[in-house]
Amino acid sequence: MVNAVRRAGWALLLCLALSSSASAQQRLLRASDNDTLPSKPPTARIHYGPDSLQFGDLRLPATPGPHPVVIVIHGGCWVSRFATIQNSSALADALRDAGFATWNIEYRRTDSPGGGWPNTFLDVARATDHLRTIATQYALDLTHTIALGHSAGGHLALWLAAADRVPAASGIARRDPLKLRGAIALAGIADLADFRTYSMNSCGSVVDPFMGGSPEEFPERYAAGSPVALFPLSVPQVQIVGTLDRVMPQRAREAHEAAARASGSAFELIVIDGAGHHELMSPRSAAWPAIETAVRSLLRP
Repeated sequence: MVNAVRRAGWALLLCLALSSSASAQQRLLRASDNDTLPSKPPTARIHYGPDSLQFGDLRLPATPGPHPVVIVIHGGCWVSRFATIQNSSALADALRDAGFATWNIEYRRTDSPGGGWPNTFLDVARATDHLRTIATQYALDLTHTIALGHSAGGHLALWLAAADRVPAASGIARRDPLKLRGAIALAGIADLADFRTYSMNSCGSVVDPFMGGSPEEFPERYAAGSPVALFPLSVPQVQIVGTLDRVMPQRAREAHEAAARASGSAFELIVIDGAGHHELMSPRSAAWPAIETAVRSLLRP
């Protein structure tokens, strides 16, 4: 009888341990969790182009301007079914509460009419340069502006910071790009060709549709659109990633760091213990203090 009770007790402890382990795994956020986070309405929703997806939500701090600006770019594998502007609204709102103007932008994705190469790039570029049009009205300090993006949005944030390095003959080159003070990638993709080797773990086969083909078919596109091909950047870049990120393998972030440092780019890697991929977009997660600190560091006077 005693042995039976002991066996039952050990079985219960094992069940509790397995349940605890499963709960720990379930604590990692999904993209949809961030879509449900509360955020206050933007100060203004502003279109930067005629397409229904060419708009941004501008949020202004309560303090008088001129306001430093954070361009916020959501991820989602460059595909609309994975994420929209709602996914980055809570983070943009938290940054506004921290004292920064935020320009949370929507853009056409691969599965949007007109999206993919070159228009996804041109949309985020146009949205960025549109800040010049609204700067006076909303007291924006364009000399203190950075880009911050998550995952595929991190790729676009790094690309914006490399605007002056894009070959002039490219279809995504800009004649007079707004100069940024830096870029923050939240588990952001720095190397499009390398992402093709591990995108199936999360997004599926999305790079070739996004770029219109493979690196072998369009080497000039990858040379103009992949941030690592544009190193060294003339401004600092920060990569923030969680130790439990199932989308970005450790080798990818280490390769990003190695390429940036070898090129002479100013680079900082911040690894958040216990954070997954989507925790980086939640101002309620352990990643938030590091994100706020990185933003303040790049935008300091």
